[in-house]
Amino acid sequence: MRPSGARDAVAGPDEGPAPPFPVKLGGPVIKGFGRGSRELGIPTANIPLEGLAVGGHEDLDSGVYYGWAGLEGAPPASTPQAEGKLEGDARGTIYPMVMSIGWNPFYKNTVRSVEVHIMHEFAQDFYGRHLNLLILGFIRPEYDYVSKESLIDDIRTDIDVTRQSLARPAYEKWKKDESLLVFPGRESVE
Repeated sequence: MRPSGARDAVAGPDEGPAPPFPVKLGGPVIKGFGRGSRELGIPTANIPLEGLAVGGHEDLDSGVYYGWAGLEGAPPASTPQAEGKLEGDARGTIYPMVMSIGWNPFYKNTVRSVEVHIMHEFAQDFYGRHLNLLILGFIRPEYDYVSKESLIDDIRTDIDVTRQSLARPAYEKWKKDESLLVFPGRESVE
């Protein structure tokens, strides 16, 4: 159950990521449970759990994390109200992201999942594209919730915490990390 009280506005030290961060993960975008967009109004791009094996991070604690996401290829179509892309080129585009690794206790999942909310509004899905993740910090452990509304409220707070955390210079500079735009089959920076 989520503790009561106000939450911190930022996560992680102001000086930049502290060990074990940054953590690099990646994988193709796959279909998830379909709840992010449909039930919560917060779409997610899921990657296979095996994505945690990239760099040997299968032991990451369940919870909510923040960082940058590199999406392979030209940017998918955006909705008119979408925030603009941040960094990118013909190889891909970099966006801020908040992600959940865990069991989603509210939904009583029986399998652990990796669900990434890219902080940008897309007009279409992009299944099959590769997603590189650069995790810079931990926001909170995963909780069970008394209602769907309280879950949505906490996710919205996670998004705000991510936005404010990544705006700090020691975190913003990581969006230029070249690994975000190196995808399978394109092993070097062009």
